[in-house]
Amino acid sequence: MARRSKASFEKRAREKKKAEKAAQKREARSQRADEAREGDSAVATAEDLAGYGVATDEPTEADEASDDSEPGASPSPSGGLAGRGGTS
Repeated sequence: MARRSKASFEKRAREKKKAEKAAQKREARSQRADEAREGDSAVATAEDLAGYGVATDEPTEADEASDDSEPGASPSPSGGLAGRGGTS
């Protein structure tokens, strides 16, 4: 019988180990993708955004109170420069 050289045997062992590691990575990536598709993703709710201080589309109680105190007042489209003599 022919005897394998040590270098040849080690090369095949390295290649096998590398292929197994790549297969594990593919499997882990596939599992992460499946978990993301389940709909259990990390999407912030309005409460989460409010906790971080990020503005939401819904008016808060403070916004509603300020709207009631100034009836008919709305922000001007020119950025508040209307009536100051500036040209637009």
